[in-house]
Amino acid sequence: MKKRTYQEGTHRHFLALALPLTLATITTPVLGAVDTAVVGYLDSPHYLGGVAVAALIFNTLYWLFGFLRVSTSGFTAQAAGRSSALDMNILFARPLLLAALIGSLFILFQIPIKEAAFAFIQPPAQVAEQAEAYFSFRIWGAPFALMQYVVIGWLVGSSKVNIALLLQLGANILNMGLDILFVFYIDMGAAGVGLATLIAEVTAAAVGLSYVLWKIRMPFSFFRSGILWKKEPLLHMLRVNRDLFIRTICLLGVFAWFTSSGAAFGEVILAANAILFQIHFIMTYFFDGLSNAGSITSGRAIGRQDKLLLHRAVKIGMGWSAAIAVVITMVMLAAGPFIVGWFTSIDEVQAAAVEYSSWIIWFPAAGFAGLQLYGIFIGATQTAPVRNSLIYSMIVFFVVLGIAKPILGNDGLWLAFILFSLSRSLVLTAYVPRLLRFSIKKA
Repeated sequence: MKKRTYQEGTHRHFLALALPLTLATITTPVLGAVDTAVVGYLDSPHYLGGVAVAALIFNTLYWLFGFLRVSTSGFTAQAAGRSSALDMNILFARPLLLAALIGSLFILFQIPIKEAAFAFIQPPAQVAEQAEAYFSFRIWGAPFALMQYVVIGWLVGSSKVNIALLLQLGANILNMGLDILFVFYIDMGAAGVGLATLIAEVTAAAVGLSYVLWKIRMPFSFFRSGILWKKEPLLHMLRVNRDLFIRTICLLGVFAWFTSSGAAFGEVILAANAILFQIHFIMTYFFDGLSNAGSITSGRAIGRQDKLLLHRAVKIGMGWSAAIAVVITMVMLAAGPFIVGWFTSIDEVQAAAVEYSSWIIWFPAAGFAGLQLYGIFIGATQTAPVRNSLIYSMIVFFVVLGIAKPILGNDGLWLAFILFSLSRSLVLTAYVPRLLRFSIKKA
């Protein structure tokens, strides 16, 4: 059966990219939920605590280097727009080697990483024991996890979104099955979850790497080629990745400060804020697919010097993102208390979460433009505006927090976060005219 294709720059083409990308994104929280649920059925809470602590360490490490996926996607989309097979090979091999190097450094420095993280988190002794068991297995998957980022980024940038979806789904299903095997049947506890994740990461990286190398017919000798290390393209890649790294540091800083600030209001408010923050993350997953579709389209536009397609990427992406924002807002208005009830059965926590849920209702309206334009700018590899938007927004967050928290309490904390999200949107929107004027000339 012939594969259906749609003309680029149309709503149908945009949705054909966005829907599988959204599905791929949503598999991430599902996997985390299964990991949690499996150990949550064991006879002691320290298993659950151990997985939570160790998973936090890896989530933070990998999130810091998420630029490997994002930048690879943008660069590859541009090369695809130019129809340059050589560039697509280079833009796969170069970040792949960088990912392998960073992952190997994680293994080499695993002891100081673990000890620093445990000193910061300070888990109880039994929780620390399980966390260490999980960590001791999963750390060996670091190069493969980061190389998988590059593989997924290359597939997305090449518009092979269905392959990317299948690869992520396959890895997650394998991980879930191994979780059950190692924890329930072999009785490995948190170590079993770590081993399951290690095997899934290695398998996904091997399958994805084999597919891409087969698809582009790249010999392994290409990785030793001097063409990979030409000065200007290499510096451009490093500049883009530097900007995205700074962006991530700012984002993690805001999230961490939000959590620690909420802790000052007591465990009930802390738990309620955690629930609402999880709902916020779920909302962002629905925007991520649209953002990635915008990244592909803008990257292709830059690659082929198509100004009309770049305009269409912005217009269509923003239109669909605004529509999703309206839908999510309506769902929260109609079913907010019901959704909160999915996360806890503790009446006191549920009541507090419902009380402050009015703030999270504002997030889609405040944040949709920033989330969508992030993808557009990434596809164009114009990352300075992305970096700047997070720096300025982080300043807004801390200024508002310092003023509003002493007066409004937890409401002041949420006001600061919503204005942080709005600032991201406003700053990136202000950069759009510049993007449309200069990106095609500079590509």
